[in-house]
Amino acid sequence: MNQPGIDRHENVRRGVYLLPNLLTTGGLFAGFYSIVATMNGNYLLAGWFVLIAAVFDGLDGKVARMTGTTSRFGVEYDSLADLVAFGVAPGLMMYAWALKPFGKLGWLAAFLYVVCGALRLARFNVQITTVESKRFVGLPIPAAAGMSASLVIFFHHMGGTGTIKKVSVLLLIYVLAALMVSNLRYYAFKDPELVRRQPFGFLVLAIIFIIVIVAQPEIMLFTLACAYVASGPVGSVVTRFRKTPAIPEKPSTE
Repeated sequence: MNQPGIDRHENVRRGVYLLPNLLTTGGLFAGFYSIVATMNGNYLLAGWFVLIAAVFDGLDGKVARMTGTTSRFGVEYDSLADLVAFGVAPGLMMYAWALKPFGKLGWLAAFLYVVCGALRLARFNVQITTVESKRFVGLPIPAAAGMSASLVIFFHHMGGTGTIKKVSVLLLIYVLAALMVSNLRYYAFKDPELVRRQPFGFLVLAIIFIIVIVAQPEIMLFTLACAYVASGPVGSVVTRFRKTPAIPEKPSTE
């Protein structure tokens, strides 16, 4: 995501930065094509294009920060593109793929996912200068979309075809919607230490990790998505457990 850190009253007439906004447009295109694929009943393709949109979303903000081309226009455009690519596109995909047989509960789940994603984006934009940069408050909408898309891809990889009717999928969408507007903390992968010199062993592990993902992308992407979504609740429980003061033992009277 593009970062603010610029004048809120910036004059767009002076022009806009081309490269980061073209990357944002690429993400918007991928999200729109995912919707087209969903309408054509190609849910596997729709899932992959949601993930492609996530790649563009990760690049536009980094390119803008590295080149010093952040702008208020870019921030607003990025949020609108994210709502389409990670809100509307996966919401429609999951409704057509798994939620439609549940009737009202199904389309309400899809709508709740979209509206919670919009609220998550709005909260991110207004809190970005007041919250810790290394942590997101609430599940990021690209991560929620990645969870939905990787589930569809994993289903097809395991031999599934067409649509599915599972209560677990319905519950997952409600859980993702709740996590996006929660106060749980999620790692943002913006630690400056990640781009500095690291031990040689870290490079070897990173290469092995990439090889494993490339070897079985359908399984690994789904596994990573599950792990990241679960990291918020698990981290919250661990933090509370660590902060709980130990109860002192009463002295023995014997």
